[in-house]
This record gives sequence, structure tokens and C-alpha cells, in this order.
Amino acid sequence: MKLLQLAAPGDRLSVLCLGAHSDDIEIGAGATLLSMQERGVRLDVHWCVLSGSGERESEARASASDFLSAAERSQIEIMSFRDSFFPEQSEAIKSWFEALRERVDPDLILTHRKEDAHQDHRQICRLTWNTFRNHCIFEYEIPKWDGDMGQPNLYVPISASALKRKIDLLITHFGTQRSKQWFDSETFLGLARLRGMECRAPERYAEAFVGPKLVVG
Repeated sequence: MKLLQLAAPGDRLSVLCLGAHSDDIEIGAGATLLSMQERGVRLDVHWCVLSGSGERESEARASASDFLSAAERSQIEIMSFRDSFFPEQSEAIKSWFEALRERVDPDLILTHRKEDAHQDHRQICRLTWNTFRNHCIFEYEIPKWDGDMGQPNLYVPISASALKRKIDLLITHFGTQRSKQWFDSETFLGLARLRGMECRAPERYAEAFVGPKLVVG
């Protein structure tokens, strides 16, 4: 299968990362971002977490800083919308998205999957598409209790070193999440191996996304 490349080593790529909660971006697309930096892509990243306060905010900032340590430029934005109540805060979150659109015009947007079982995730995806109508959007996946893993149509092969760093950073930074049964290295490694098998990734691992609308030139 022919490999389509978003950016070659040395190219600049602006990316908007959107996550409902403090560990979402890292789980869904962390190794993709690390692999790009590893390959020499000059990333300009605007990293937005919409629900983070107290210890969760500290975790989010420290983790994002490490994940973007080799980026050309990065901006980290942590909001404090109420966790698990995003649909009930729709008007306020919509206003935040409208303001965001005036500040960023990325080449690529990473956001939640439309079919995600978590209501906060679905709300962020809906508003992403509602706000950014002329952008390349990849929807990432988050493993969870609900068993809602879908059928992705877009794969990003990742290096084994990027995957290891992703897992190490997740376990290191998110102490508030380590008590959850699904939050462990085996979950993250297993999903990456499965997606890597599906796309025949050279180093056996991949992150997978849904790309509902893609334009190839």
C-alpha cells in the first residue's frame, strides 16, 4: 500500500490537538506526535485540554511539555470545563471554540472520535467539525470500559521507541489515573500492536484514526 505523508523531515506542520480530559491527546495520538518529532518534522502545536483543574491540570501541563519537548513551537492551553458534563455546558464550550478559531489555522487537527461512548468526547468532536469546516481532521481513539473500539480507516505507523516513550510518559505523569484497571502499559502496547498488525507497520506498531473527510492532491 502506498504511504501518504503529511510532512517530510524538515517540513513545518501546524497541529491543533484537542482533548476533553488531561490524558486524552497522549493516549490517542501521543506516539504519532513523538514519531513526527523523531523524524525531524518541525511541529508547531497548539495543545488544548478542556477539563483540567488542580492536580489534573498539573499533570496535563507536565505531560504535554514532555510530549512536545522536540517541537519547533508549542502552546499549551488548559481549560476548566466540568468533567462529564460537556453536553450541559454546550453553549460555553461552543463560545470557546469560536474564539479558538480566531487564533489558530492549523494544517492538521487531532480530536476525539465521533462514535466515542464518552459524552464529553463526542461533544468535542461535534464542535470540532462544526467550527473547523475547511481543515484536515483526524479522530483518535481512546480505550475504555465501554468496549467502544471502532473500525478505523487511517493508520499512522509509529516507531517502537516512540511507543515506549509514550507509555513511559503516560505512566509517569498521570498518577491520578493509575488506579484505573485499563490504564496500564499492556493496554497501550496491545492496542498499538493490533493497529500495527492491521496496517503492516514496519516496526509492528501504529496509532489509528478515523478520517471522515480527506483531500488528496
